Amino acid sequence: MTATLMIQGTASGAGKTTLVTALCRIFSNKGYSVAPFKSQNMSNYSYKNGFEISQAQAIQAVAARTEISPHMNPILLKPLGNYMSNVVIQGKPFKKMSAKNYYEKFALQRGIKTALDSFEYLKSRHDLIILEGAGSPAEINLQKYDIANMMMAQKTKSPVILVSDIEKGGFFASIVGTMSLLTKTQQNLVKGYIVNKFRGDKSLLQPGFRKLKQITSKSVFGVIPTIDLELPNEDSLDNKIHLFRKQNQKLVDLQINKLASIVQKNINISSIERLIK
Repeated sequence: MTATLMIQGTASGAGKTTLVTALCRIFSNKGYSVAPFKSQNMSNYSYKNGFEISQAQAIQAVAARTEISPHMNPILLKPLGNYMSNVVIQGKPFKKMSAKNYYEKFALQRGIKTALDSFEYLKSRHDLIILEGAGSPAEINLQKYDIANMMMAQKTKSPVILVSDIEKGGFFASIVGTMSLLTKTQQNLVKGYIVNKFRGDKSLLQPGFRKLKQITSKSVFGVIPTIDLELPNEDSLDNKIHLFRKQNQKLVDLQINKLASIVQKNINISSIERLIK
C-alpha cells in the first residue's frame, strides 16, 4: 500500500518546496521509492524534456532518485499577465485561460480529475508520495476551487504538515490564523508544524510552542535554520544556478544532499515517518 504525506504552508515562500525536496531525499535514503507531487503549480520556470513541468518538481524527482514524470505536476500555470495563464496539462500545452475561467470552468471539472489521475499513476509505481500544496490552504475567497491544498489532502487521505517561515516574524499568528480558517475535518488532517528559516536560540521558541499546542492541540516537528543553498528558486532567477538542466544535475544533487542533511538534523523524522505507517 502506498503511503502519502502532504506539506502545506501558511503562505507562498513558507518553505514547502524546499521541505518536500529534503523529505524526498531523506526518505529515498531510508529505502523508500518516493515520488513528489504538486497537483497545480504556477511558475514560468519549467523543466522541458519532451514534456513540461515546473522545475521545482523536476528537482524534487532528482531528490527522490526517480525518473522525472509529467504526472508529478499535472497542471502547470504559466502566467502571461492581465490575469491570464498558459495552462499545461500533464506536460502538454492545453490553452490560455483567465483566472476566472480557470477557477469556475476548469478547476472542479477537468482540473481535479486530471490531478487525481496523475496521483493514481504515481501511486501505482511508488511506496511513498510526498504532496506539496500551493500558497496557503486558508484563502477563503478561493477555498471551494482550491485543488492544490486541502481538497487534495482529503481526496488522497494524506496527513498534512504545515510549514511557516519565521524569518519575517509572525509564525505563531500565521499558524493559528491558518488553522482557524480550516474546517474541523481539515484541521484533523494537520498533524503538526515545522518552523522554517529560524536564526538564533531555539530554546526561546519553547514557550510559544507550548501555547501553540494549547490552542491547536498540535505539536511542532522541528525548527529548520536558514540554509544557504544554490538551488533554482521557484519564483526567481536570483540563484547561482539559474535553471535546472541535465548539465548541472550533479551540482544540484550535491545541494540536495546538503539540504537533506541539515533538515534531518533539525526535525523529528521518526515522528514524521510514523505518520506514513
